[in-house]
Amino acid sequence: MAEHVFIILKPDALERGLVGVLLSRLENKGYLIERLEMTRLDPFRLRKLYAHIADKPFYSDVESYMTSGPVVTGALSGFRVGKGVRQIVGATDPLRAAPGSIRGDYGRAWEDGNMRNLIHASDSPENAEREISLWFGA
Repeated sequence: MAEHVFIILKPDALERGLVGVLLSRLENKGYLIERLEMTRLDPFRLRKLYAHIADKPFYSDVESYMTSGPVVTGALSGFRVGKGVRQIVGATDPLRAAPGSIRGDYGRAWEDGNMRNLIHASDSPENAEREISLWFGA
């Protein structure tokens, strides 16, 4: 049975022209892109997505970054897609992400100290369902 995962290619991925490269990395592993949409994130849905950090002192920086430009949202499916995509994406901090992962290969340090790490991916099947529903209504 196919699982699903929700992804966001963040503003830095678009600014750096990495959308095609990042989507290819996911497709090359055999995952099917079922939905894809270029959009701008609104603060209301973003707060729902990141409810687990919305009360943290750094959240305003996250919100500013995530709403600073267009993003690409998507829903992928495949066998064990959640675990597989998380492995391809790599650790949250690009400086700690393994070589061969998206964040390990394309991530970088930022002078202002704010983390811009290219891509969001659901961290569990339950969150994938919630996030896909939040964005695509399905």
